[in-house]
Amino acid sequence: MSLTPAGSTVTVVAGAPPTTLKPVIDALPDSVYDNPTWRGMAYFARDAVMYVGLLVALVLVSNVFAVLALEVVMGLVVSALFVVGHDAAHGALFSSKRMNSTVAHLAFLPSFHVYEGWILGHNRVHHPYTVRQGYDFVWHPTTPEQFAELGWWRQTLHRAEWSWAGAGAYYIHQVWWKKMMVGPNPARWVKAIRRDRWIVTAFIAGMLALFTMIGVAAGDSIAGIVWLDARTVVLPFLGFASFIGTMVHVHHIAPDIRWWKKAEWNKFKAQMEGTTVLRAPKGFNFFFHWIMVHVPHHVDMRVPMYHLEEAASAIEAAFPGTVIDKPLRFRDFVANSRACKLYDFDEGLWLTYAEGRRHLAGA
Repeated sequence: MSLTPAGSTVTVVAGAPPTTLKPVIDALPDSVYDNPTWRGMAYFARDAVMYVGLLVALVLVSNVFAVLALEVVMGLVVSALFVVGHDAAHGALFSSKRMNSTVAHLAFLPSFHVYEGWILGHNRVHHPYTVRQGYDFVWHPTTPEQFAELGWWRQTLHRAEWSWAGAGAYYIHQVWWKKMMVGPNPARWVKAIRRDRWIVTAFIAGMLALFTMIGVAAGDSIAGIVWLDARTVVLPFLGFASFIGTMVHVHHIAPDIRWWKKAEWNKFKAQMEGTTVLRAPKGFNFFFHWIMVHVPHHVDMRVPMYHLEEAASAIEAAFPGTVIDKPLRFRDFVANSRACKLYDFDEGLWLTYAEGRRHLAGA
């Protein structure tokens, strides 16, 4: 027997690993599901106040270097709101379904995310089918054979989006644009997603109109108004996408993270071995709300973000040696992005582009 930090006892698993998540969820103490309303609202209110304050600062400050410094902080704050919305969209932040929906809708607006589109793609596809070939669309690998069949333009795009510097572009193009803003959806979800797309579109248009009017009232030139719109609306979104694209990449892409064929895949391998617990440096969680403690989030989406470390401790005590748990380091992200370009599903191996060419030559 082993003792979890919350004081509950669990049996240490020996022998063949399970194929379902039930024994893992059973190892979680009841305390990791506590989600008082005041706590969730405190995180949302804090991040929302910072967002509004930074918008005011970006209206008042136009110096390029000062704006760039503010944009880094704004990208972090928009990311913080996004993680709050992500937690609420999972139904984890509050006990009330309506409050979760309301807060998620609002918290997603600064990152231009479509609530119902996110629910469909993230909650109903990515989580149930994590690292499963043909199902999980988030950083889904391309095989050497598939890459060879791409035209030069799509190969160039793949090289750009799968580079360490292209994570933000990948997220905007493959996740935000194709899956939420314009992609087709099953008939039962079309109406709700279309409504939320209009909400996001109206928010973007309203923000641009507001800051354009502020620029006109201040007597700015056309170039000055364009710069005001860019620094208050466009650049915060680009900064957010760069941060979140990087975070999502390291959640599921690394040489020691395997993607599985349908016949070989199961929930235990997907959620316990298909993502990571990455220990962030001090201060990181002020903005990213423990998003890097990702295994317990995939085990049970109902665990609020501020209980993920406790849940991870319980899981690792019950299943020692199973979870990938290591420091979060930028150099590891760069190394992973260089090593993981293509994937051999037969062998379960990540390949570089050069290794992919050798794979085809030897086939």
